[in-house]
Amino acid sequence: MSRHDSQSPVTVEDTLYERLGGQDAIDAVVEEFYDRVLADDDLQPYFADTDTDELRAHQKAFISYVAGGEEAYDGPGMGAAHDHLNVTAEAFGRVAEHLDASLRACGVDDPEREGLLSAVADLQDDVVTA
Repeated sequence: MSRHDSQSPVTVEDTLYERLGGQDAIDAVVEEFYDRVLADDDLQPYFADTDTDELRAHQKAFISYVAGGEEAYDGPGMGAAHDHLNVTAEAFGRVAEHLDASLRACGVDDPEREGLLSAVADLQDDVVTA
């Protein structure tokens, strides 16, 4: 999903957002990701009373922002968004596995995949509350 080819060399100034392929690529990854997460019987209870269309839109904006895209993120912080859910470390790990699988399924190159997974791993202390 890299936007770069032999005629467009990667530069130091490129953001993770650009290297992932921009908004269309992030949208595809988020759709794949939530299809996987919502089909996971162990994770479904976390989303029982959630508007999944709103959640998908929120996640697209969040990942775009974290990856250095131009969209501003005005949602709640990770702690506030997950505090009431009693997320376990195991559930966090399962979500990360689904994200990794989604990035791979969407053809995201290893350096970009690893960069995004690293950014997500840094959020574990804010998300895991159980």
